[in-house]
Amino acid sequence: MTEERMLNIGKVVNTHGIRGELKVWPQTDFPEIRFKKGSRLRLCSPETGEMLDVVVEGAREQKSMFVLKLKGCDNINQVEKYKGWELKVGAEERVPLQEGEYYVRDIVGCSVVSEDGEALGTIVDILTPGANDVWVVKRPKGKELLLPVIDEVVLAVDVPGRTVKVRLMEGLL
Repeated sequence: MTEERMLNIGKVVNTHGIRGELKVWPQTDFPEIRFKKGSRLRLCSPETGEMLDVVVEGAREQKSMFVLKLKGCDNINQVEKYKGWELKVGAEERVPLQEGEYYVRDIVGCSVVSEDGEALGTIVDILTPGANDVWVVKRPKGKELLLPVIDEVVLAVDVPGRTVKVRLMEGLL
């Protein structure tokens, strides 16, 4: 598995106790799947690029974090070096989404066209201000276009084709 084909699911922020447990900040919408007993994960060092495949032996939620016990790690000295490391899984292990839901990596980079076929730009970011997401579209000329992700605006999303068809409501341009 190459680094580009990996999905971030968490970051090790500290150790927990002396029995080799790690405190993990979850970066996934599916922590109950990713951190369950028997899950195979990859620890990756952001500094050195070093990678280590691990298996979850146990996990529990604690406040907004997860405490993970990894197979073969039984004391603090074995896990202390993993502070700051990222937890990842292969892109092929994506959790299937409901219709109308998309992974950020599938949307960012898509071309946006109006319902009339006019090229509007490319999605460069996704904002989550409240009731619905907002896709930030970089236009070839002019300022960015902010598209609310609602049925009245987003008409069709073609992930394999990397295009999004939209209806421009009054005031969006």
